[in-house]
Amino acid sequence: MKKIKAKIHYLYHDGFAVETENYFLVFDYYNNTPIGEEMNLENGVIGPNDIKNKKNVLVFSSHGHHDHFNPVILEWEKYNTNIKYILSSDITLPEYKNNYIMMWENKTLELEDVYIKTFHSTDIGVAFLVQVDGITLFHSGDLNWWNWTDEPIEHRVKMELDFKKEMNKVCEHNIDIAFFPVDPRLNEFSHIGGEYFINKVQPKMFIPMHFWAKNSITRDFKNKILQNNTEIHTNIVEIKSRGQIINFI
Repeated sequence: MKKIKAKIHYLYHDGFAVETENYFLVFDYYNNTPIGEEMNLENGVIGPNDIKNKKNVLVFSSHGHHDHFNPVILEWEKYNTNIKYILSSDITLPEYKNNYIMMWENKTLELEDVYIKTFHSTDIGVAFLVQVDGITLFHSGDLNWWNWTDEPIEHRVKMELDFKKEMNKVCEHNIDIAFFPVDPRLNEFSHIGGEYFINKVQPKMFIPMHFWAKNSITRDFKNKILQNNTEIHTNIVEIKSRGQIINFI
């Protein structure tokens, strides 16, 4: 049996927890209300018992929008003093501590054996590339091909060019696990950013996000991409529920 390199917990929307050999990573935590009685990963949230005994905890927030940054994450250091926060520079905090690391776009950071690189977002904040325990992860934040039909054509063209420019940088990296927006509000264009990303970057695993409670769009997205291109080797994950576990082998 092959070894599981990363255990991924889908929490909600853009929120994920990722367990690697030596690290516990959290991305864009948002919804702190569990689907069951207990506060735990199984119920789509992070409770004290999920982090208090972890050796290395890194918590990422890609920008300050309420659906990507919940201030409750700052309370977690009460349960684990060995926690570091890697936060986009646009996020306003009540105070700044030594374990709060603010990152601007197009910057790199090394935390012991973890390498972090940020990319420009086509909305606000940053996207994160993280190399940890031999795995490369990419969390897109709000970096997407935002093709809003009610926007002027000039804006839509600029958005496309900005997105593709950033993809030219991202594709220089061999990405194992990608978390990328598939937003139902874009209607018939909800898939175009993700499809372009898969074809251009070719991650080993693609995990849709940014769909709130509309889990069915992940199935529709997967079917559409595989229908359009039968040669794709990326494992496109279908999200069915909060607390879902996805193993990367």
